[in-house]
Amino acid sequence: MVVTLDLSEEGMARLRAEAVRRQISVDAVIEEWAASLPTRKQSVKRQHPRLVATGTASSGRRASESDDMLAEGFGDNRSQWLKA
Repeated sequence: MVVTLDLSEEGMARLRAEAVRRQISVDAVIEEWAASLPTRKQSVKRQHPRLVATGTASSGRRASESDDMLAEGFGDNRSQWLKA
């Protein structure tokens, strides 16, 4: 099958350099790379969350306000807990 790739000069130079390094054609480099990609039958291993937490807050703030809280300096007083 014939495929046309529109690569930047840098991308083509990298492909050529890899082909020269391995003493194979650019086509072979691309073909080997394509063969290493997962097929539809192969499933990509999913990563599960390492930490999940639930709970309720009595402050009345919403999770969507967390960026604002951090910008206001929330959490900047950690050193007071380390002194105790």
